[in-house]
Amino acid sequence: MSNSRKKQAGLVYSTRHGKMCPKCAQTVAACTCRNSSANAIPVGDGIVRVSRQTKGRKGKGVTLITGIPLGRVELAELAKELKQKCGSGGTVRDGVIEIQGDRRDDLVAELEKRGFKVKKAGG
Repeated sequence: MSNSRKKQAGLVYSTRHGKMCPKCAQTVAACTCRNSSANAIPVGDGIVRVSRQTKGRKGKGVTLITGIPLGRVELAELAKELKQKCGSGGTVRDGVIEIQGDRRDDLVAELEKRGFKVKKAGG
């Protein structure tokens, strides 16, 4: 690796402080560049939309939940609870919760119970 490349990479671990952010050179806990965007709550119209999609999944359907006004950490916790409630797998990608299978009715009922304004989207 060239010297200029090493300088761009920055310090990523210190035996004294542990993991370091390569952008701001702070510890991960005190990082200013990640913490500001990680907990940012997305702005939307206040409606959570639940839809079904098979595109790009070889015909296998997933249920997508978009528009949830939560930060990244809270969204991951909600996704975990919803996956357990449905008894299926899933993930969070770009602020969208994906639950395997067609679970729209179950998820709409659960999200309404949690106080969200929910609409079914798509067909």
